[in-house]
Amino acid sequence: GKSGGEFFTPQEVSRLLTRLAVVGKTEVNKVYDPACGSGSLLLNVRHRMKANGGSIGKIYGQEKNITTYNLARMNMLLHGVKDSEFEIHHGDSLLNDWDMLNEMNPAKKVEFDAIVANPPFSYRWEPTEEMGKDFRFKNYGLAPKSAADFAFLLHGFHFLKQDGTMAIILPHGVLFRGGAEERIRTKLLKDGNIDAVIGLPANLFFSTGIPVCILVLKKCKKSDDVLFINASDKENFEKGKKQNKLRTKDIDKIIDTYKQRKEEERYSRPVSMDEIERNGYNLNISRYVSIA
Repeated sequence: GKSGGEFFTPQEVSRLLTRLAVVGKTEVNKVYDPACGSGSLLLNVRHRMKANGGSIGKIYGQEKNITTYNLARMNMLLHGVKDSEFEIHHGDSLLNDWDMLNEMNPAKKVEFDAIVANPPFSYRWEPTEEMGKDFRFKNYGLAPKSAADFAFLLHGFHFLKQDGTMAIILPHGVLFRGGAEERIRTKLLKDGNIDAVIGLPANLFFSTGIPVCILVLKKCKKSDDVLFINASDKENFEKGKKQNKLRTKDIDKIIDTYKQRKEEERYSRPVSMDEIERNGYNLNISRYVSIA
């Protein structure tokens, strides 16, 4: 619940995120979640691949909270995942204290086919000067103390395979905040790493009412535009008393639009890099897809 302060990803959001991460894949050897909580995103990737007749190798997760970490391991076993098929590490992803991910030899670097993440929103962290030289951050700069959102994103992105896909849930602030976040966002855009920006309705989560977005990232993407999807309109979700909900048809519509990079009035549009540059690399969805 709210008092626990733990972020729980509602099942339908989890399904959407995992489907985005495995679009077009028949095989996922390694999947990773740097803030895995009880492991629901990882289990959903496994379930999705098996349901599609694809193959899934090993699943990897990292969790800082010891209670949740134990819960994730238990969750894996309860879902029939053998202990040789998963590796959950108890530690802090931002500090990168997992030896497996600290390999300095590029030939031995661990890389993942799919990465899914729902990190704690705008988590306050204490980056040291030394961290600026860290291989994950040195080409981008450090995320500000007030919000580690981009630190989680860059951590995961560093370990993404060249043909892999990463899908991460973040607060809308990452799309337009200035300063260090603007510099990181601009570099990711100029390098052609942001594939899609998907705005979701407010009140989807138990612990926060804020509307959130999903960023889909790739190291080698085929299109040179960014697809914007505004899925926050009232036709695109079911309104609940306390919580809003994405229905199966809403998720299917997002996935279909993403796969085909469709343009639909007031819903979606692929936007050229020139237009994004003219907007100062601001990714606020309402600039590109009319919300009113």
